[in-house]
Amino acid sequence: MKLPRILITAMRSGAGKTMLTCGILKAMKMQEINPASFKCGPDYIDPMFHKTVIGISSYNLDSFLCGENGVREILKKNGAGADISVMEGVMGYYDGIAGISSEASAYDIARITDTPAVMILDCKGLSVSAVPCIQGFLHYKEDSRIKGVILNRLSPMMYGRMKEMIEVQTGIKVYGYVPVMKDCALESRYLGLKLPKERKDTEDKLTRLGEQILKSVDIAGLLELAENAPELQEKKTQGYTSEMVENLAENAQYSTESVRTKDTVRIGLASDDAFCFFYQDNLELLQEMGAELISFSPLYDKQIPGNLSGLLFYGGYPELYAEELSKNESMKTSIKKALNGGMPCIAECGGFMYLQEYIRDESGTEFPMVGFLEGKSYPTGSLKRFGYVTLTGGRIFGKEAGGIPAHEFHYYDSEVCGEAFLAEKPMSNRSWKCMISTDTVLAGYPHIHYYGNEKIPENFLEQCRRCREQEKRARERDRT
Repeated sequence: MKLPRILITAMRSGAGKTMLTCGILKAMKMQEINPASFKCGPDYIDPMFHKTVIGISSYNLDSFLCGENGVREILKKNGAGADISVMEGVMGYYDGIAGISSEASAYDIARITDTPAVMILDCKGLSVSAVPCIQGFLHYKEDSRIKGVILNRLSPMMYGRMKEMIEVQTGIKVYGYVPVMKDCALESRYLGLKLPKERKDTEDKLTRLGEQILKSVDIAGLLELAENAPELQEKKTQGYTSEMVENLAENAQYSTESVRTKDTVRIGLASDDAFCFFYQDNLELLQEMGAELISFSPLYDKQIPGNLSGLLFYGGYPELYAEELSKNESMKTSIKKALNGGMPCIAECGGFMYLQEYIRDESGTEFPMVGFLEGKSYPTGSLKRFGYVTLTGGRIFGKEAGGIPAHEFHYYDSEVCGEAFLAEKPMSNRSWKCMISTDTVLAGYPHIHYYGNEKIPENFLEQCRRCREQEKRARERDRT
């Protein structure tokens, strides 16, 4: 299918990918161009910034978590109808699995989707050396797909000379520049950028970025590049096929044959400032499979919504709101009662921490949480078990599901992380036990994208329907 698209990448993290991607999206919106946006890799926060700019959800493209078919399906499904699909890269262009491979890198997404890439070059303290830097990236892979560069943090006075030098000596197009814009920098903390809504001036920053990019970046040229992208091909690959990733499950692929149903079941989705890390495709896939997602706030609501047959607690920052979450006793009581009564539940990372007995904050204060699961979570000061893993050996809501590609990214740890699965790092001998899995609960630190193994949402919703029927029978008994 014809799908205009480009990928915005860089030589390293911190070169301005998110800032300039958001600026490009904003500039396009100002010109009444309707873009779709995507983030390479497992990141939750950058897509929030995309959504703030364009007003619709942004989606993740991750070849480890979703497989090659899944990546193409997500792009096709969510890019269709847009004027252009803009993908933001992850880390450096070729940086992938285990820090020693280009598998699951931004380059890998460009390869899988046959997308032209435009590289952001941070020009602070750089002039002639820009040429060998670009040449190295162009020639590292024969099919680099790098078609142009945008020069970031460059003086307007230098732009004309830099543009001519780069285009003559590398043969690729310079699509413009962005000067130093300190007042538009996006603030970070330990899990990435601070969330868009945490700063009142986010919208103003994005507007200023868009205005600057309209002045100094060739938006028409980027659109032309995107229009000339090849048609997106349907390929019959069996998930993530690299021989270098021996431990990845064969079923790490998107399947169009999974269950789709009109038999809806009400599922409570924890969604507020403390619980905000969602893969949009996970939510939409659940809905396609029959979930009616009912949002509620563990921070501000008094109890879970009525007539639920399942609960979802994804990641976020519960540690930043530990006191508020702890004080909401009626909410904690309603959750614990539902879970003790057999209501099915998925809890990832921050959601897993919330269901345990305590969260200890940076000051050492311990705040009581729901207490459905044993253990307490505590800060460690550094990333723990960071990166991709394959989960094997466990069952999902009482049923076999095969291997599960997943990702861990957390500075907190727990006394009780579970032992239902073996997590194995790709391209490494490292492994560990993790996850709590019963007939009604799947909980732990790993984040899971359902396109990697659709047995997870299928088994979850099957158990939710079983819970619904049990509740119906119980109500009928009470009436008689």
